[in-house]
Amino acid sequence: MKTSENQKETIFPKGDLASPDYFTGKAWVKMLVPNDPILNTAVGNVVFEAGARNNWHTHPGGQILIVTQGTGYYQEEGKAIQLLQEGDVVNIQPEVKHWHGASPKSDFTHIAISTNTEKGIVDWLEPVTDEQYNNFK
Repeated sequence: MKTSENQKETIFPKGDLASPDYFTGKAWVKMLVPNDPILNTAVGNVVFEAGARNNWHTHPGGQILIVTQGTGYYQEEGKAIQLLQEGDVVNIQPEVKHWHGASPKSDFTHIAISTNTEKGIVDWLEPVTDEQYNNFK
């Protein structure tokens, strides 16, 4: 399946367009494992077009990101933006305010694993401003 001109073939479908209430730019989400009340885990594949990102948010039970394609950004509140590339894994502790998304010139795909979902999955906060997004050094 071809997901964009910049992106290689991917093994998962692109999914549904993500809500503009929680994302700047275009992103698509395909739930691979909907929230499972026995395993307390939800798994989704998220595809961001270049420059797209999600809002600041927290996960009550934590989250793991596994980068599968492209180049992206990850930032925790009060820390510098981290560059993410294929093969990187990010462990996000519960209630840590953060955002993630594509770098300005590359599509970006990651698998998002929400853990301990009995505590809640995500609490969406304010959008990441252009000034914050463009602060990568």
